[in-house]
Amino acid sequence: MAATSAAKSSWFDEGSNTPLITEQAQKLESFLAAIADGKVTDAELKEQEERLVKLMKEIEPKLDPQLHDRVTQLLCELTAYDLMQVFNSMQQVKPKTKFRG
Repeated sequence: MAATSAAKSSWFDEGSNTPLITEQAQKLESFLAAIADGKVTDAELKEQEERLVKLMKEIEPKLDPQLHDRVTQLLCELTAYDLMQVFNSMQQVKPKTKFRG
């Protein structure tokens, strides 16, 4: 995500402590283009993976070992949070009753 100004964007809402990363990700041009047709193709997923790996390769060498460990933990917690949100959303739309035909 390219910075558009010198100001640092916050990772969470100060009042509610709610993470803001998902909201920021949902504004990325690449994300908006990928979901515009209501589906994500294998090619779009691969392109996202390539952008992710490129950023990781750029940033990882700049981190000292202690910060690297903390950022790794942050990325893992963020990924777990996102996956849990997806599973929770899927559970919310899942039919509550079983078909008995």
